[in-house]
Amino acid sequence: MKSAIRSIFPAMLCLEAFVSAARAQSPTTARAVDGALAAGRPHDLSVWTMFSNADIVVKLVILGLLMASIGTWTVLIAKTIELKRARSRAVEAAAGLSEARGLSEARLALGVGDRLSAALLSEAMRELKLSSDIPSGPGVKERVASAFAEVERAEALSIKRGTGFLASVGSTGPFIGLFGTVWGIMNSFIGISKAQTTNLAVVAPGIAEALLATAIGLFAAIPAVLIYNHLARQTGAYLECVSNLSGELLRIVSRDLDRGHRTIKIRAAE
Repeated sequence: MKSAIRSIFPAMLCLEAFVSAARAQSPTTARAVDGALAAGRPHDLSVWTMFSNADIVVKLVILGLLMASIGTWTVLIAKTIELKRARSRAVEAAAGLSEARGLSEARLALGVGDRLSAALLSEAMRELKLSSDIPSGPGVKERVASAFAEVERAEALSIKRGTGFLASVGSTGPFIGLFGTVWGIMNSFIGISKAQTTNLAVVAPGIAEALLATAIGLFAAIPAVLIYNHLARQTGAYLECVSNLSGELLRIVSRDLDRGHRTIKIRAAE
């Protein structure tokens, strides 16, 4: 972003040098230039006026950046609601499992539950069923933990969906605005060349377009970066709740396995 801003100033300095050279030609030229600058100074430099008078390319750049900004705030609202609901469900599920002594009680505690709890419980039951003829308790627990890790990774990918858009806007927004800046300054030089004058009425519109494109680029990029970092923190907090939920369910599986082994040993002793 800093490099994009720094790239604007060389072109501005070139334009200033061009006008200064025109003034330096002779006193008559200098007076003519100053008079043209004073007479040609625009009275309305509102954002809408600058946009209306902008070149079609600059308009497309600005519209694209505004659409990206709208998308950024849409992602913020949608992901905030999604994360809040998902975190609430994960915390409630973990609280319900805290008093469960076995998988049967865990199923009752979760009830219908949400998608994540159902996926974890389903993976636990599936692995226990597949390992029913294997006496090794630690091996079963490792396989259940591996299955839980897969569920957690899938949940992480799902909950992070959409945040990549924010990263793209934050990283490319200033450079897209810089493209509009360069295009506007090019139009300024072309206008000076065609009119063969340094009248500000010819120079100013392109400069205004350039600065407007840069401003809109920063307007889109800065919130995108801040929102991305905010959602990254919220996502990390939610995934910690998911980890706690899977850990609670894994402890329940471990208790069930230990009870099963103790029952086998008691029967063997008898």
